[in-house]
Amino acid sequence: MERFDVLVVGAGPAGSTAAYRLAREGASVLLADRAEFPRDKPCGGGLTMRAVRQLPFSVDPVVEDRSTRVEFGLDFRSHFERHTEEPLVLMTQRSRLDAFLAERAAEAGADFRDGARVTDLELTATGVQARVNGAKIAANTALGADGANGVTAKSLGLDGERDYGVALEANVPYGVVSRERYQGRLCLELANVPGGYGWVFPKGDHVNVGVGGWEREGPRMREHLARFCREYGIPGDKLEKTRGYRLPLLRPRARLIKDHVALIGDAAGLVDPLSGDGIYEAFLSAKLVAEAILADELGRYEHDLRRALSSQLAAAWGAKVALDRFPRLTYAAVRSPYLWKAIVALIGGEVPSPSAMRGLRRASMRVVEAIARASGDPGRAYKAAET
Repeated sequence: MERFDVLVVGAGPAGSTAAYRLAREGASVLLADRAEFPRDKPCGGGLTMRAVRQLPFSVDPVVEDRSTRVEFGLDFRSHFERHTEEPLVLMTQRSRLDAFLAERAAEAGADFRDGARVTDLELTATGVQARVNGAKIAANTALGADGANGVTAKSLGLDGERDYGVALEANVPYGVVSRERYQGRLCLELANVPGGYGWVFPKGDHVNVGVGGWEREGPRMREHLARFCREYGIPGDKLEKTRGYRLPLLRPRARLIKDHVALIGDAAGLVDPLSGDGIYEAFLSAKLVAEAILADELGRYEHDLRRALSSQLAAAWGAKVALDRFPRLTYAAVRSPYLWKAIVALIGGEVPSPSAMRGLRRASMRVVEAIARASGDPGRAYKAAET
């Protein structure tokens, strides 16, 4: 029976990054994913600069677009654009990103096996045992990095405390849509889906279009996407690779560790409830769990992660609720130059401290609350927000 220090189940951004960090420090790591690589994965494919800064290496080889402009819309009725000197988001495709990260993990010394199904995961007195394509293996520690529907959390009873969002996306080739219109520009349409937004993200030879929102909107997501495409002049019959997926959202009481097993990335429910982005959280959780394992203190991982993310997640939930209940007021608040600078700093990774995150949350909510108090008349309140 093969033995490893760490078994990592799932070679997405969280799993491969954790495997890289552990193997680089001399740990014996088995990185297993049931899919054959490269494989596609539904995801907008945006890498914020704060996400990129969590990595100890460059992702330039898989970057397809560098976005310096963001166009905001409010339910197709109003639009404005903001610009940054430096790229705000790097665009890639998950097929390329995940293959690249798995290769980096292998180069660092991890045993990467694609097409490798992990089953029969069970706890032992000294670690874990499992079967990989039927062959039994043992490890001191296991990391569940197998996504929102992964078997690791389910097999250990760690999947109970979850909320979910839903999203539906597709690709549209350049030529069908204008490269000049979208290259270097993110388009975010707010309030067109309850609890979410619509987007256009530029890639190398196409754009990714999609909509996301509350889980209850699942049955209507095709309708939401069709309307979004009509309003943006995107031919609905030219959509390619249309696919839907769930976005796992962490609850305060959810457990992320059981004995010698920890959950990271989407498997832990680490998706921002406002943006739907989970790549920053994947990289961060990989970093923190690797540090905990290398220090032989796995139990500290959950504490460190919650301390790092609690203010951000609270701010995101507050903004999500505000957008859902007061879309026009929140949209007007986003137009505020002060708040835009704060958003840019946050996405760029320049506001890392919990106290700064609490300040941003209070500031954004005060803007909306002040507007709401300005008048019981929505039209008057909207005008107050713009001043």
